[in-house]
Amino acid sequence: MATHVVSCLRSAPLTFLWLAVLLATTIAQHLMSPADLDRVLGARSTNLEHLTHDPIHVLWTSLFWIDGAFWLPWAVAFCIFHVPAERWLGSWRWLLVGASAHILATFVSQGVLGLAIREGVRSADMIHVQDVGVSYFFAGVVGVLTYRIARPWRWIYLAGVFIYYGVPVITDLSFTNIGHLSAALVGLAWYPITRGRGEAWDPVAAVRRWRGWNARGQHP
Repeated sequence: MATHVVSCLRSAPLTFLWLAVLLATTIAQHLMSPADLDRVLGARSTNLEHLTHDPIHVLWTSLFWIDGAFWLPWAVAFCIFHVPAERWLGSWRWLLVGASAHILATFVSQGVLGLAIREGVRSADMIHVQDVGVSYFFAGVVGVLTYRIARPWRWIYLAGVFIYYGVPVITDLSFTNIGHLSAALVGLAWYPITRGRGEAWDPVAAVRRWRGWNARGQHP
């Protein structure tokens, strides 16, 4: 069991290291007073004010805090999407995809917000809006994972991606929804980096193998 756990951790080291940091910062959030928490998250927010004066700092530090302070759902999501993506692409390619999605989607979403403020559609005080979290990085990885899945299941997965990230833009044209869709599109644009990364994953074949292992009393 211990060997299996170590092997799992070593297969996606950056994902599990990130999860450990997020656990620590989530615990810290629960120990802070509301005023201190607003100050800490505000200093790490990728809003227009900070992107203008200190973009590198906030783009980096915003990745280590979860807006809402619920760690477990993100841990599950990381295991479903980030772990297989890092194993498939390798740590540095995975990081490149996610970081580029995080950075580009942040500038796209905040650029749209800035335009809305200039046109009087949004309040000017939204240049200080609180915006931290891992969701743009996550959306980019969700997008690139499309190419991990064998056809025809790939198209079903892709439809799900567009429904999940596209419908909110139609129903609620907020800067965060625009950012999520933008990040997913960045992930999809990384198709060239996925070529030659092994055979596509077929969910039906995976289920059949799993049943075969169970029938023989073996473990995958």
